[in-house]
Amino acid sequence: MINRLPGYIFIYFILVFLQVLVFNNIQFSGYVNPYVYILFIFMLPFETPGYLLLLLAFILGLTIDIFSNTPGMHSFATVFMAFIRPSLLRAIAPRDDYQPGTLPTIHDYGAGWYFKYSVVLILVHHTVLFFIEVYDFSYFFSTIWRILASSVFTLIFVFIAQLFVFRKEKRR
Repeated sequence: MINRLPGYIFIYFILVFLQVLVFNNIQFSGYVNPYVYILFIFMLPFETPGYLLLLLAFILGLTIDIFSNTPGMHSFATVFMAFIRPSLLRAIAPRDDYQPGTLPTIHDYGAGWYFKYSVVLILVHHTVLFFIEVYDFSYFFSTIWRILASSVFTLIFVFIAQLFVFRKEKRR
């Protein structure tokens, strides 16, 4: 992971930059907000220690909170998503487990595996984020609609990024 550190730092800044300047300004009738910054947590290696995963998720969420003026909402949702990630990876592991040197990407494990992986994490993140945002169950059905609509758009952008931007790298 150390030799990939500059790449991860670059990806972190690019995703935060895109989220703050582009994706935070996309709103379709107030229901759809794609949150692609969570792709950073998706892409971290399988071997990332739990404490580091949670710390990186907190820093990522806090950065988005600072730029979005949402005190702690993105931090909490991103840390919760990162907390769920190891259990999800164990639950959807291939029969022969994860191969050393591979990453949780569509190129290493296929579209079906990546679809399950990303849908669960996106739904967890968006559910926590939107229910914290409204902090009221009187808007339950409109919040569920926002979660589903935003999750679909986030999933589309995540898949586009996986297929075209983050191509399979040569491994030694």
